[in-house]
Amino acid sequence: MSLPRIGITEGDPAGIGPEIARKAMSDARVREVCEPLVYGSAQSFTPGVLSAQAGHAACETIVRAVRDAQAGAIQGIATAPINKEALALAGLPWRGHTEMLAELTHAPRVAMMFWSEKLRVVLATIHIPLSAVPAALTIESVADIIELTHRELPRFGIARPRIAMAGLNPHAGEHGLLGTEETDVLDPAVARSAKAGIDIAGPFPGDTIFLRAMRGEFDVVVACYHDQGLIPIKMAAFGQAVNVTLGLPIIRTSVDHGTAFDIAGKGTADPESMVQAVLLAAKLAAG
Repeated sequence: MSLPRIGITEGDPAGIGPEIARKAMSDARVREVCEPLVYGSAQSFTPGVLSAQAGHAACETIVRAVRDAQAGAIQGIATAPINKEALALAGLPWRGHTEMLAELTHAPRVAMMFWSEKLRVVLATIHIPLSAVPAALTIESVADIIELTHRELPRFGIARPRIAMAGLNPHAGEHGLLGTEETDVLDPAVARSAKAGIDIAGPFPGDTIFLRAMRGEFDVVVACYHDQGLIPIKMAAFGQAVNVTLGLPIIRTSVDHGTAFDIAGKGTADPESMVQAVLLAAKLAAG
């Protein structure tokens, strides 16, 4: 049986992406499970220098890989990190891969999940200011993320995922004493999802729910905002965690870190998260 072809995009060409993409491509573990193909820019860029040109190049690389995945030329994509400032300098409307890939593939509903053996986290909101999070959390949006998580996790070997909802406020709001988002939004969203047959509980205080999941009580935690979810996953499994976009018609995984301009071009970047991203993409592609 032939191995799946996995495209590895280099991300921002001025960051560590090109280095970790090449290292991952040559890793024996990667070559054992897939045929890796690197997508990069033909242009040369100075390592560690932010530029609109690098932002454009990163975008063009992703577009090529997505088109190949849609055409069936590759069976999945593992992406090295892009730089949000470079995308903005280039005049591009996206703040990250998740938003870009959703538009390129016309996916109506997507979510960012971080996967590791120790802990799994799905984000209810992603690249928005913290001040905008309460308004972005609606009963419909949260229930949609819960349903998407329930539907997608069986692909990862969890037939009936046990989902926990993290609260937004300290102590999950203390029944409205410390905030009303739990009673007004999260409680109804959880109730709606449970009524639909989903194994969902919460909202629980954010200071303990991730530990409870790591101890085996839950398979995945839905976090209300970016850093609420990424701090525990990076504390638990930095370098081993894989970013996965749920809801796409193609397979896409990524690293759990950024472009690291401070060490770009020095040859010292650790490729392990890139390797893990490729391995997971290959596993998903193989079914």
